[in-house]
Amino acid sequence: MAADPFLWFDTWYADARAAEVNDSNAMALATVGADGRPSLRMVLLKGHGPDGFIFYTNQEGRKARQIAENPVVALLFHWKSLRRQIRVEGPVATVDEATADAYFASRSRDSQLGAWASDQSRPLDSRETFEARFEAMRLKFEGQDVPRPPHWSGYRVTPERIEFWQDREHRLHERHLFVRNGEGWTEGLLYP
Repeated sequence: MAADPFLWFDTWYADARAAEVNDSNAMALATVGADGRPSLRMVLLKGHGPDGFIFYTNQEGRKARQIAENPVVALLFHWKSLRRQIRVEGPVATVDEATADAYFASRSRDSQLGAWASDQSRPLDSRETFEARFEAMRLKFEGQDVPRPPHWSGYRVTPERIEFWQDREHRLHERHLFVRNGEGWTEGLLYP
């Protein structure tokens, strides 16, 4: 086994991209707010490498508030068809403006407009209200590029722990754990 968990992640992620029909980049994101209450939701991995795992979101929603209150999160990739999962834990911080701008520019126009129209995680009186807000944004930015909203950015999770889990018959699973040790990693096995 390589002592670099990112090489292993790249291999498993490539397998998932080839095998998973829908959203092979989906990952569960767990946050905990100042009140100690955990919250879990699916987000999409939009970048990864030795510097961390990146996702994007509205910074005024619940997940961003919890991240601001407690900037340590957990990620879970679960690829059922491959009988594999990867768990990641570590601190999280916003990406730089240039990175957020570049990714936002790569999104579909409707996704860009949706970022302006949505008050993510806040109560909505009706679907029609959201659709009217979306239409208003479409008209506002008609004939021009849609800039990134000031309340929308990305987050990078810098892993301190990465666990690779492979399903085995009779629940005799295989678990490999990498723990950050300075600039390197220690690795070991865990009982199933």
